[in-house]
Amino acid sequence: MVKHIVLYTLKEGVDKDQAVAIVKEQLEPLVGKIPGLLKMEIRRAYNGMDYALYSEFESAEALTNYAGHPLHLAAKEHFWNFLDKRVAADYEA
Repeated sequence: MVKHIVLYTLKEGVDKDQAVAIVKEQLEPLVGKIPGLLKMEIRRAYNGMDYALYSEFESAEALTNYAGHPLHLAAKEHFWNFLDKRVAADYEA
């Protein structure tokens, strides 16, 4: 299993609660629709970051496939323009 954690900051002037709600609404339902995506959580963060994405995948290959999957790419179109900075880490569990 691979765990994928991403921390984001949002652009200045973006309504953070609304933006995080949109990200959550778009990404969490992809579990069960994209092969190998086992779990997805989107939550508001604090201490310098605006939100955190935590996900679990069957394998590194499943994570790679998720990144380019049409459903994931379509979901990102709803919020990509809100994002400012991103820090990610992946690890085998």
